[in-house]
Amino acid sequence: VQLQASGGGLVQAGDSLRLSCAASGSLFSVSDMGWFRQAPGKEREFVTTVNWSGFTTYYADSVKGRFTISRDSAKKMVYLQMNSLKPEDTAVYYCAAASSTATASRVTAEMYAYWGQGTLVTVSS
Repeated sequence: VQLQASGGGLVQAGDSLRLSCAASGSLFSVSDMGWFRQAPGKEREFVTTVNWSGFTTYYADSVKGRFTISRDSAKKMVYLQMNSLKPEDTAVYYCAAASSTATASRVTAEMYAYWGQGTLVTVSS
């Protein structure tokens, strides 16, 4: 499974941005797909995840109500719509995919076996 994230850029506070994650390879064993982010000098943190059907989602409290994850399995794509961006949202955003046999918590990095290369989002004040 290969993941390619795109869509990052420099925006101002209050702006919106949509990230995309293109998946390729054998996806039969992939279940949840999510987004994590890592700000400079900080650890990677969970942002959001969506289950295999696309109907069950989870969000970090810091982005709830502002970010929306969606999944188009037919196109092998996952999207992250980010609205009302804040300077504290500045980070490298990574998309990730979990194996269907994973047993860790879906809000932890340990759950996800496959990772994209990351795309930088910078929000200026």
